[in-house]
Amino acid sequence: MHIGVLTAPLYDVDRAEAFEYLSGLGVDAVELGIGGAPGTGHLNREELLESEDARHAVRDDLEKYDLEISALATHNNPIHPDPDVAEQNDQALREAIEVASLLDVEAITTFSGLPGGNPDDTSPNWITAPWPTEHAEMLEYQWEDVTIPYWEDIGEVAADAGVNVGIEMHPNFIVYEPTGMLRLREETNDAIGANFDPSHLYWQGIDPIEAIRFLGKHDAIHHFHAKDTRVYEQNARVKGVLDTVDYTEEADRSWLFRSIGYGHGEEHWKDIVSTLRMIGYEGALSIEHEDSLTSGREGLEKAVDVLSRAVFETEPGDAYWAE
Repeated sequence: MHIGVLTAPLYDVDRAEAFEYLSGLGVDAVELGIGGAPGTGHLNREELLESEDARHAVRDDLEKYDLEISALATHNNPIHPDPDVAEQNDQALREAIEVASLLDVEAITTFSGLPGGNPDDTSPNWITAPWPTEHAEMLEYQWEDVTIPYWEDIGEVAADAGVNVGIEMHPNFIVYEPTGMLRLREETNDAIGANFDPSHLYWQGIDPIEAIRFLGKHDAIHHFHAKDTRVYEQNARVKGVLDTVDYTEEADRSWLFRSIGYGHGEEHWKDIVSTLRMIGYEGALSIEHEDSLTSGREGLEKAVDVLSRAVFETEPGDAYWAE
């Protein structure tokens, strides 16, 4: 099991300097933005598609600092109801899969996307209840007419390329919790799975330990984001957790993304690591820093500190006491 980092907080320095810094912290893996919300601060997708020299340069940087790529990240909405937006995002996703294959990277990370509620919508529509009944009808349209056909195709593309697609379960997208994730996987193929990010589950009231076990039974976790969340009950008790207050108005929000250890303690993260090992996940715990109460570097360093005591560095030994 490896400690990894999504390098977006380090876009103020070039790739080599970011790699040197992370290697010095004891990080083993990097998740690199290649489009969408994570941006492209350390990779140029077009160059990597066209130039073997560009791909060699990435490999050389990785080798120099003893790092590996856990995933390429392109978080966007490829099933957006605006066809121009959808086309641009779909192209980025398909090209990310191609680049991953060229670089021998096992996974890309992304979102499921979110369609409109009907063919005439121009904006995405997140359905959270089956009533009034037109909401249930919209949800059926979103799944059956848009989401499943699109991801069936992407699943085939990814499988042909030998790349897994890790979908981050995120509210405001159609896959935002484990049962929806499993439904999408069962409707497509095994190349489609989760980029398991517990931070979005905590505030929904989902137990990430149980969710890991649930998806792990189906070998449906392709990648893992190490990100924490703290629910601030004094606000949540008044207005609930569907909070539209800006993330920078921290004192007034019901929950915030937090650095590892600042939402849940070290014991909890050791439970997560142990549960991941139980279900056979031995990949990266890719730290995604989105804590507005601290800087990117401090957040990363504190997260590495906690995870360094939580991850297992060796393979399980013989259970001699059970013989």
